[in-house]
Amino acid sequence: MSSITTSALEAPARRSVEKTCDDLAFLVLGVVAIVAGLTFRDYGLGWDDYTHAEYADLLLRMYESGFKDTGALSFANLYMYGGGFDMAAALLHKVIPLELFETRRMLGAIVGVIGLAITWRLARRIGGPLAGLAALLLLALCPTFYGHMFMNPKDAPFAVAMMVLIMGLVRLIEEYPAPSPRTILLVGFGAGLSLGCRVLGGLALIYAVIGFIPLWIEEFRKQGAREAIHRFAHVAYVLLPGLAFGYLVMGLIWPWSIMEPGHPLEAVTYFSHFFEKPWKEMFDGALVSVPDMPWSYLPTLFALQLPEVLLALLAAAVIATFMSLSRTDVTAKRKSIMLMLTLAAMLPLVIAMVKRPALYNGIRHFIFVIPPMTVLAGVAFARGMDWLGENRRVWQPAALAVFAFGLLLPLSEMIRLHPYQYTHFNHIAGTVRTADNFFMLDYWGLALKQASDGLREQLAERQEVPPQHRKWKVAVCGPQRPAQVALGPDFTIGWDSNAADFAMTLGEFYCKGLAAPVMVEIKRDDVVFARVYDIRGRSISSLLSIPAP
Repeated sequence: MSSITTSALEAPARRSVEKTCDDLAFLVLGVVAIVAGLTFRDYGLGWDDYTHAEYADLLLRMYESGFKDTGALSFANLYMYGGGFDMAAALLHKVIPLELFETRRMLGAIVGVIGLAITWRLARRIGGPLAGLAALLLLALCPTFYGHMFMNPKDAPFAVAMMVLIMGLVRLIEEYPAPSPRTILLVGFGAGLSLGCRVLGGLALIYAVIGFIPLWIEEFRKQGAREAIHRFAHVAYVLLPGLAFGYLVMGLIWPWSIMEPGHPLEAVTYFSHFFEKPWKEMFDGALVSVPDMPWSYLPTLFALQLPEVLLALLAAAVIATFMSLSRTDVTAKRKSIMLMLTLAAMLPLVIAMVKRPALYNGIRHFIFVIPPMTVLAGVAFARGMDWLGENRRVWQPAALAVFAFGLLLPLSEMIRLHPYQYTHFNHIAGTVRTADNFFMLDYWGLALKQASDGLREQLAERQEVPPQHRKWKVAVCGPQRPAQVALGPDFTIGWDSNAADFAMTLGEFYCKGLAAPVMVEIKRDDVVFARVYDIRGRSISSLLSIPAP
């Protein structure tokens, strides 16, 4: 009788905790949305923004012309990427009163918040409300993901698209062998969306094939080979309409991919080899050619850029997943779900470490593995709290305090670095203050926006006007077009420092420190992100400074 009474008392308490977690999750999403809405204009343009905006115009022109204008199908190498985000931004720009690049930043924030919501729902589905809340907090307070969602038109939307697909695959495992129409549609939509962003979305097929192995083994053991094959064939058959829908989605946002059946494979071949003239980047204190980056590039940067609490929980989750594969008290569907998530989080890194493709721009090309990492970490945290509740209840407050402290570390760095959260290095690396000597930070040149704003303010305060019959001339060491957009029509930009009035330089190794008055200095945590020099009357031969290897 007492056990029944205890159980009856615990049920409302458990429901109360679950409701609190869900309420907090909605609060977190709301806070992130508000902060993003107030700050999206702070994020500057990267190297690729202007080109992506041109690609969007060409794609829309192609659709408006009834495919008579096909310039988009041969534009730079962007035709081998989908243009869904770019087209959406261009269309949104037509109906809202924001400048084009402000619209792109706002849409990036919206897509990022959608990614947070999907991550929360997926982790909640797998591990319960506490797991969902923990995963949401871990992703929202992951500076790398948060920073990229504003200004990365390829990798951040791709990460969100992959989460849509993973959600569909998780539902497929749960409902196997009779997936609902909603799940079929979600799998197809996610596949089309992810492949339409980047052909790398095909990795999900590997996640699914390997991830389903525990479930298929169980099917063969319980149902027999004939029935197991029949059930699999049924699932494959009912998925066909969803995959056909996905193919249409892929074609809509990546039209080149369906012009010929072999185009997606052609894109795979193209991207499997380095397609640009090699350059060098700073890694671990040395200049390394991007095709020659060591196998340790990705594991080093992930270990030094992700928050410490995420790394610890992720390690626990990966170990627990592989240990669970041999346990008889874990269901086959549970094993398949956790194995598939672990593959989504880790397999791309392992492949890159083995294949050693050209690697550059930090971990931006691998942003898509961070959301599944946070799902695994959130599930690990929830399971740990459950274990403590059953075995060491008095330790639960301490574990919760450690988790909260782990979240406060990246939060404080995000506030200090704003709007350069994507340059974050954790305390293992010594934060950006130490990492600046060993790695590239603002490799996309976002700081040129704040430097440009500072230059205009300085000139306005000094009431200076350009020489008669011409505009101010600014020599820029960094991305040229973003600098022109940030400076506006009263300035002309270029590389020629001899003919310039001012020099604007990033704080990266390839930009020279000049012996000239500093008008503007953009710093975070005592690290210089950009400077503007007054070089009038000075002979500056070059802004570039490439140290000897």
